[in-house]
Amino acid sequence: MNKTIKIFAGSFLVVFFFIAGCAKPPTEDIDAAKSSVEAAKLAGAEKYLMDNAKKVNGELSAAMDEVKVQDGKFPLFRKYDKAKEMLASVKGNAERLKADTAVKKEEVKKNAVAAMDEAKGAVGSAKAMLEKAPQGKETKADIEAMTGDIKGLEDSLPDVQKAIDGENYDDAAGKSKSIKEKADAVSSQVQQAIEKIEAAKKAKAEKGKKKGKK
Repeated sequence: MNKTIKIFAGSFLVVFFFIAGCAKPPTEDIDAAKSSVEAAKLAGAEKYLMDNAKKVNGELSAAMDEVKVQDGKFPLFRKYDKAKEMLASVKGNAERLKADTAVKKEEVKKNAVAAMDEAKGAVGSAKAMLEKAPQGKETKADIEAMTGDIKGLEDSLPDVQKAIDGENYDDAAGKSKSIKEKADAVSSQVQQAIEKIEAAKKAKAEKGKKKGKK
């Protein structure tokens, strides 16, 4: 009887340790995948590559669901191979996402800096055009108003630089675009005024020539 009990107990222990050895969740794989996804998030993936970030987060959720499915099974029947493959895929995709985010972020930054440079150029051109603006009683008020507008635009350029320094590149690009459009509008107004006066002078000269011929 004692021998039978010992055999039974020994068999039970073998089965117990076998089950315990086969039923371990892929904790390290989970931690590695989650860490990579978090690193991509901190790099700005959700801001610069939103769709890709959503995809990777979805893949992580699917992998975790697979882990839960296996966790819910009787230990002897748990198999985490598929979950490990999914988690490894998530880790690799998250690492690539982090690298791609860095590239995209640099691209957006360059575009913002370029937009600011265009805005500065437009303000400079408007100031130069104002110096050529026709002077007179009729144009004095308009020129003063436009000069004030350009001064305001010039004073707002440091805010664009602050946005860039703060990595708010979309905001910087938007402000730069607005500044450029307003500065270009001033240049256009001055150009139209110059052309109008030149046309008037030309018409007056033509009229004088005709009178002279008579």
